[in-house]
Amino acid sequence: MSQLPIMPGAHIGILGGGQLGRMMALAGSHMGYRFTVLDPSEDAPCAQVANEHIQAAFDDKHAASLLASKVDVITYEFENIDANMVEHLQQHALVPQGSELLHTTQHRWREKESLVKAGVSVAPYREITMLSQLKSAIEELGTPSVLKTASGGYDGKGQVVIHDADECEAAFSKLIVMNQQLVLEQFIDYEQEISVIVARNKAGECKVFPVAENIHVDNILHCTIVPARISQEMTKKAENVALRIAQSFQLCGLLAVEMFVGRDGEIYVNELAPRPHNSGHFTMEACATSQFEQHIRAVCNLKLGATDLLTPVVMVNILGEHVDTVQDWMNKKESIPSGIIQKIHFYGKTEKKPKRKMGHLNLLSEQADLALQWIEESRIWTTQSKVYQQQN
Repeated sequence: MSQLPIMPGAHIGILGGGQLGRMMALAGSHMGYRFTVLDPSEDAPCAQVANEHIQAAFDDKHAASLLASKVDVITYEFENIDANMVEHLQQHALVPQGSELLHTTQHRWREKESLVKAGVSVAPYREITMLSQLKSAIEELGTPSVLKTASGGYDGKGQVVIHDADECEAAFSKLIVMNQQLVLEQFIDYEQEISVIVARNKAGECKVFPVAENIHVDNILHCTIVPARISQEMTKKAENVALRIAQSFQLCGLLAVEMFVGRDGEIYVNELAPRPHNSGHFTMEACATSQFEQHIRAVCNLKLGATDLLTPVVMVNILGEHVDTVQDWMNKKESIPSGIIQKIHFYGKTEKKPKRKMGHLNLLSEQADLALQWIEESRIWTTQSKVYQQQN
């Protein structure tokens, strides 16, 4: 594969037309790149801002070949694309991210095995295909444990918490119809959920963004607090874990590493996402370089941008059920207290489904507690204050 940088003016293809592709294209357009997106949806968020839209299914090899003929380099904005399709594209175009990491992260068995080989800690787990295996694994790992589909789950879909051995059969029956391969993970007693976005270009240059603290509600990311409310020692440990994984996997592009800060002082890697990530949206205004610009730099083998945090920030997701209230709030004269600068992003989606990610709000403030207090008091998000309190 060529090590030469792909300079502004070149044409970038994106597999997937969601909000991550949209923000990728907007960041790259400022740098002078042009974009063609392949996505089956007529009005995909990325298609609204790209130079061209190839409307076709992701497994359409003719459409993929057409995309390859139009662009200088291809990237992807979500990982549920068939790795075989990416392999096919590699025969016709430059795909710096390749298919290997995509293939690894699409399946929890492969992902966990690769993480262990990389020398990082994961929750104790067992591979499950039969109910008898689940019952034996529960005896070994204890409860609570989390049963997950080996592939296809997101935002809490495809997983069940088992609190008691008597719940094994119901949990197995629910998930085995979704996927014939499951994984049981021992529940980690953790203080915080955190994530690190790491970037690496083909030349081997690596950079990490500031460690983010994540708060989930109903298994969907609710808000991200940066800097994370953890010790400097834990911050450095989390950064080193992300860098170790990036080097071990020979990453090209961006990788989001989701982790638990265990009460035992250990960092446990939970999941990987080989792309820009919801927990990295804070970088758009709060960092010297956004995650989206950094991804473009990495896949084009440019020198990576600075990742310095310019200001503390809280990112909060806007779901379908929040849209009307947020838009009402936008029209108010005194909508936000002094000491907070707000930056709002909507993704161009028209259907306001409950729990669907429609946008996000970045709240820039020297005091994260002030931003968290406003989120609670605004009554846009019906989240109880206890989720914002730092766990002890």
